[in-house]
Amino acid sequence: MSGKPQNAQMRIGPSGNSIPFYEAGHKHTYEAPAFLRALGLNAFEYSFGHGITIGEPGARRIAAEMEKYDIALSAHAPYYINFGSADPETVEKSIEYVIRSVRMGRLMGGTRTVFHPGAQGGLDRAAAYALLKKNLGILVERLRETPDFDAHILCPETMGKKRQLGTVEEIVGLCALDSRLYPCFDFGHINSYTGGGLRSPGDFRRIIDYTFERLGETKTKNMHIHFSKIQYGQAGEIRHLTFADTRYGPEYAHLGAVLDEYRMTPVIICESKDYMSDDAVIIKNYHQIS
Repeated sequence: MSGKPQNAQMRIGPSGNSIPFYEAGHKHTYEAPAFLRALGLNAFEYSFGHGITIGEPGARRIAAEMEKYDIALSAHAPYYINFGSADPETVEKSIEYVIRSVRMGRLMGGTRTVFHPGAQGGLDRAAAYALLKKNLGILVERLRETPDFDAHILCPETMGKKRQLGTVEEIVGLCALDSRLYPCFDFGHINSYTGGGLRSPGDFRRIIDYTFERLGETKTKNMHIHFSKIQYGQAGEIRHLTFADTRYGPEYAHLGAVLDEYRMTPVIICESKDYMSDDAVIIKNYHQIS
């Protein structure tokens, strides 16, 4: 399996449809590509967070519009996946959720699927992480049995709550398991988990340097990124905010400076609350992409 990224440029866009999308009179996701192209954006993440309900005809219609307007689509698997579980039924369901997300995401023209790794539950963290690595290996083996999935990239995501699995180090460790596994660094989650630990470009640079050292140039330069400001407390993430917030971080300019310095070409998905397309334009303008 190649696991090679499909993006030869930086890709930027929102997760889902924003309030401005609906205020412009749009109702359906197949209308999103034209809306995004008019804003100068070129990526979109479709969420199966609460379940995979779209049918094949709808998926193919979205795919046609994404291709027409050159929008790179990624999919987010259901939120209730847990590969850190000791329950075989939970693990089997998690595997099936990812496989179905990949299959439907590909019907939409997507090349990447993001997923939450799991939760610590009643286990100590080391035991839960060991199970996570084992079960993720089973998922990869299952996907190997489906040749059509060979070029698809899977992106385990960093998480923002203390009891969730998915620190930077844990995600990098997972991505070392197979060529198709690329990190999804949600920097709002990382900032929440660390209690506001991303305060300067140097804080972001340390994460990127660590990833270069352990995963190499291809996976690092072409990583998947989620970005938003997030309110957090003692247990970590509370809720997503917009870039207008001045109390909680992180600040995109600190990450953007490092991405430009290293000439990276990630997919950047903005997850700001309700106004993710507006904030994605701010990201695009930072990089002076026309």
